[in-house]
Amino acid sequence: MNDSMNKQLVAPGKGRGLRDVFANRFLLKLLVDKEIQVRYRGSVLGILWSYIKPGVQFAVFYIALGLFLGLERGMQNYAIYLFSGMIVINFFSEGFSNGAKAMVVNGALIKKIYLPRELFSVSTIWVALIHFLPQILVLLGACFVAGWSPDLKQLGAALVAMIIVMIFSAGLGLIFGVANVFFRDSENIVDMLLMVATWFSPVLYSWTMVRDTLYPWVMNVYMMNPLTVAVELFHYAFWMPTLSAESAALPVSHIPPHLLSLWVPVALGVSLVTLFLGDLLFRKLEGNFAQEL
Repeated sequence: MNDSMNKQLVAPGKGRGLRDVFANRFLLKLLVDKEIQVRYRGSVLGILWSYIKPGVQFAVFYIALGLFLGLERGMQNYAIYLFSGMIVINFFSEGFSNGAKAMVVNGALIKKIYLPRELFSVSTIWVALIHFLPQILVLLGACFVAGWSPDLKQLGAALVAMIIVMIFSAGLGLIFGVANVFFRDSENIVDMLLMVATWFSPVLYSWTMVRDTLYPWVMNVYMMNPLTVAVELFHYAFWMPTLSAESAALPVSHIPPHLLSLWVPVALGVSLVTLFLGDLLFRKLEGNFAQEL
């Protein structure tokens, strides 16, 4: 009898990783509600900032690149192209950044009671999704005005892109969330990664500019970035269906070759490996969180 009881004992402060998240969905909902309430406490505009901040960011990029540098003249519906890629990066940036800080921000709670710590990281992804959905509505409005007529395949591509970003940002959030507990310099690394994320994906420019570089292998490395694939899936779902019949009939492809057949599975694979490594690292080190915090 003693042997059977001993087998059920688990070292304190250690959980089952992401499996605990699914088993504690009510706690996850409470954390998401808490994050939203804390973020907008004392705010006059509240959730409207989800529209204002990306709107200002879009205006700056559109004026600087679309008008001053002339990209608007060289690409049909450049505004939709720009905004559809920009909101994907914003979604990733918020989920990754807040996930990397989740353990430190909730350090006081972690030191007082035990609950599955990965809930803090996963909750940041859902908060990012809540802020992402209003931006999708704005994008849809612009697309309808431009004559948007997608097929089911393109709508499915948008959903796959969201899944890729959620998995990838959750995995990186776990990895850097753990690193931030032990090394506060990790926050600076996260800031640098976010700074270059926009430029390492075809948000402000076309993927053909990368294809036309001197080194052909650069394109393959570029497409292995899950964010590149997610952005191009959004272009495929929202920008391409707004193109005129003449533009759509051009022999030059508007999306990278083998995007759906090759690079989407690669992006999903890279994202899942990142999540697996993040979960593994988290479960291995979470027992020391309270002491380090």
